[in-house]
Amino acid sequence: MLSSLQIAQRASLKPIQQIADEMGLTADDFDLYGSPHVAKLRLEALAKLKDRPNAKYILVTAINPTPLGEGKSTTTVGLGQAMKHIGKRGVIALRQPSQGPTFGIKGGAAGGGYSQVVPMETFNLHLTGDIHAVTAANNLLAAMIDNRLMRDNPLNIDPETITWRRVLDVNDRALRDIIIGLGGKNVGGIPRETGFDISVASEVMAILAMTTSLADIRARFGRIVVALTKDKKAVTAEQIGAAGAMTVLMREALRPNLLQTLENTPAFVHAGPFANIAQGNSSILADQFGIKCGDYLITEAGFGADIGAEKFFNIKCRASGLKPDAAVLVVTVRALKAHSGRYKVVAGKPLPPEMLELNLADIEAGAANMCRHIENIKKHGVTPVVAINHFEGDHPEEIDAIRRIAVEAGALGAAVGRHFAQGGAGAVELAEMVVSAADQPNQFRFLYDLDQPIKRKIEIIATEIYRADSVAYEPLAERQIRDYEANGFGGLPICMAKTHLSFSHDPSLKGAPTGFTLPIREVRASVGAGFIYPLCGEMTTMPGLPEHPAAEKVDIDENGQIIGLF
Repeated sequence: MLSSLQIAQRASLKPIQQIADEMGLTADDFDLYGSPHVAKLRLEALAKLKDRPNAKYILVTAINPTPLGEGKSTTTVGLGQAMKHIGKRGVIALRQPSQGPTFGIKGGAAGGGYSQVVPMETFNLHLTGDIHAVTAANNLLAAMIDNRLMRDNPLNIDPETITWRRVLDVNDRALRDIIIGLGGKNVGGIPRETGFDISVASEVMAILAMTTSLADIRARFGRIVVALTKDKKAVTAEQIGAAGAMTVLMREALRPNLLQTLENTPAFVHAGPFANIAQGNSSILADQFGIKCGDYLITEAGFGADIGAEKFFNIKCRASGLKPDAAVLVVTVRALKAHSGRYKVVAGKPLPPEMLELNLADIEAGAANMCRHIENIKKHGVTPVVAINHFEGDHPEEIDAIRRIAVEAGALGAAVGRHFAQGGAGAVELAEMVVSAADQPNQFRFLYDLDQPIKRKIEIIATEIYRADSVAYEPLAERQIRDYEANGFGGLPICMAKTHLSFSHDPSLKGAPTGFTLPIREVRASVGAGFIYPLCGEMTTMPGLPEHPAAEKVDIDENGQIIGLF
């Protein structure tokens, strides 16, 4: 089989104008952006779409990730392509991949094989510059905070409470923790500790994914809390004087990007907040377009369903007002075996030979992880379907066992997906099952009420989604919760930051652990984005690190053309 890059370079692309025409959009609704195959939508076009019926809204999520990768993005693309094969109009919405730290050109965030968004090089290499706009807006605010400190601190900011860090779209480890302001007050400013995160981990990126208009993003920027005063009052970007300029820098980035898949399915690509430190979903604006432009809008949430899907349901859908009609839970045979806890799996190394053998006991043990995710999806009133992402060498008996266990746990069914190797044709069974699931009576509901105290909301997620026995708070977290509630932020939803490798805070606990206490070591607020995020236990990935750590090397010829990966 050809590599994903080779497949992408042989793609037969339609002009993006034609893709737009097929969705009922005109040339007045978008601008080409550096390519006849990439466009930015004009937000004014939403007004003319408002009377159209909504598409069915489908979420693609997964079991807890393993180093092997379960293929959520590839499944999202393959499912979108498969809709055409059964006479339906599919539209997909994906997050935009970051340059750092993997350089992006690996097919992970855009799908892979014969189910990917193209053109691959354009998609991965900065696309339309949205992430650079996020970087500029974030760092403008950071510079203005330090300028206020240097100019006699008129807002009475307590420097030790400043939470706003600088960002880069590169995972530069040497810059994670630094000291700034050296050189004296008149040269370097006021010395203090800070650091750099990856741009897509910033609150600016989270806001981009949550906003609904230019006026809304302006208001959200104004609400960003960057520090506390010495008497414990919140200091906002509005008070710093940065919110208006940040909005100007983000004006073009606000517009969703329109691309296509290998089979010319429309693909809205916009925003890329990570799922460990933020909500991990593509933008509300992209969904507002997509839900009016087809029969089925298929989107993806980052990490496993305990993180990305829970945040999709309780943060994104709460803000957008859109209700999901069905959810797809992606699993693989090898990942379920990994969740048995009997194998050590290392990314980039061959699988243990015994893991490739037929072993129904391993499937039964690891399927506990899948079953709990099915139960959690159903807690939100959404009908789940299991997608078994197929790999060569999978044993039919193991696939049959997964089908049986999934249905017994409450899924509508389990379909084998061969979309990586066969494109949309390989996901027809899945598409038909999703259509059936979306036709089921919908009882969508949130897990908690916003007017509940911060601790109560944390504890509902911990006990009902993770199955912790209890929650323990460090003294710092206790103090932060008191400060946030005193400043009027207690009514925000909760965006838990924990390891993606386990239902618990401990990445070594595979399957479906119980009987643990979830430790909360710190609690932070993204008031502009609209959520409180507790930091749980010892996270295995620092805030802002990617979901897929393995990068591939890019081979470029003397003319600057990308010619291969290895």
